[in-house]
Amino acid sequence: MRDIVPRLSPDWYDELIVIDGGSTDGTVEFLKARGVDVRGEDRPGVVNAYNQAFHATTSELFITLQGDGNCLVELIPRLIEEAKKGYDIVFASRYLPPAKSHDDSTLTAIGNYVFTRIINLLFGARYTDALGGFRAYRRSAVLRMQLDTQPDVNWLTRRFDLLNTWEIGGCIRAAKLGMRTHEIPGDEPRRAGGVSKMSVIRNGLMVVAQIFHELAIGRRFVNRKARSAATELDVAAVEPVVPQSQSAASSVAGD
Repeated sequence: MRDIVPRLSPDWYDELIVIDGGSTDGTVEFLKARGVDVRGEDRPGVVNAYNQAFHATTSELFITLQGDGNCLVELIPRLIEEAKKGYDIVFASRYLPPAKSHDDSTLTAIGNYVFTRIINLLFGARYTDALGGFRAYRRSAVLRMQLDTQPDVNWLTRRFDLLNTWEIGGCIRAAKLGMRTHEIPGDEPRRAGGVSKMSVIRNGLMVVAQIFHELAIGRRFVNRKARSAATELDVAAVEPVVPQSQSAASSVAGD
């Protein structure tokens, strides 16, 4: 966050909201000193931080990115520009040439390749990076896909947070609904600080479980009352961060 926030131009947003998960590394103090609106998390986990941040904003464009420094925030204007062309989701793909990931290990790169191909095959999509979290979503698309209410479906989704990821859920449900999606190349630098706490095996199993869950439910998630896409775009961005002890997320809203 100390690396990302100073690089976020005020011209890209109107509102900055941080969902804090009890960080103890000075993140909250750093952000408050810069006038950022910091809120405590309602429920633990990155997925729930996304949901809380989404509900705290009213912008039509919502951008998600990781807070560990391995997303090039300078790509935000490009994401906004592409979204204004009418796309429901715009992805910054780490594997769309000439982009490269400098943070993935061999194992995680193979996993992303395999899972992306499986999703493309099962749901008729053409993604190059189904696991990347740097994206711009139209608010109306999030509501139609019901990404923000995934944990409330049943006891299983409430129990296992990783069954509700926006990354997998967004890719699959956008394909199911025939939404307009677009990828731009986006390099992934090495994380600015800290060590990844991700369990490759656990996360991989949860991806498989979420894919099977989406196969099972089909299009039953569709909210037919979701409003149509707005023509005027505001912008919101989310950065989940993992401080020394807990996770946090921030959201930015703007024009």
